[in-house]
Amino acid sequence: MRAGTPPAPRLLPLAAAPVQAWRNGGGNTRELLAGPPDVADWRWRISVAEITADGPFSAYTGVARWFAVLSGEGVVLAQGDDHLALHAGDAPLAFDGASAPHCSLLAGPTQDLNLMLRGGLGDGVGGGMVRAHPGQHWHACATQGGVYSLVPGMLFDDDAGQQWPVPAETLVWFNAVPVRLRLEVPDTVLAFWLAVDLPAGEAA
Repeated sequence: MRAGTPPAPRLLPLAAAPVQAWRNGGGNTRELLAGPPDVADWRWRISVAEITADGPFSAYTGVARWFAVLSGEGVVLAQGDDHLALHAGDAPLAFDGASAPHCSLLAGPTQDLNLMLRGGLGDGVGGGMVRAHPGQHWHACATQGGVYSLVPGMLFDDDAGQQWPVPAETLVWFNAVPVRLRLEVPDTVLAFWLAVDLPAGEAA
């Protein structure tokens, strides 16, 4: 490894994450990662949910949320008179966690990727989630970050000359994310970059 290159990322497979049932019975969640470590009241959280029935999302006041459909026919999220259909392959939706939209399944269960940041991108934790396009560089602009892909691939830090395998359905996570990363997977594969930017002076 060259001097100054980042350590290898953590691998957090979906299959190893315990299943947590929703309070309203509409699905279940597998938490891939939350922080700070060993703190019950997380400030940021990454999870994969299985939505099996129509119903409202839980309300998270003071939390910024990102939501993306990984598989299934998709959902419709409703807030008042506004209705938005989301399908696998669409860009992640960012919304205020306090709004708790009603979720309707279009045609059967879906699997969905979620990022939650407490503090709402202002004086709290920042970051976000975007679709990963094969071969394109992602500029993290964050303290921590990584990628989640549905199929195996390879992750490259071209600046440092490093590369790491990306297992299927696994969150590949850097506690100190490189400035630029590149993912190589088939063009049709769904993958997402996720970033968490901690306030100055806060421990990872």
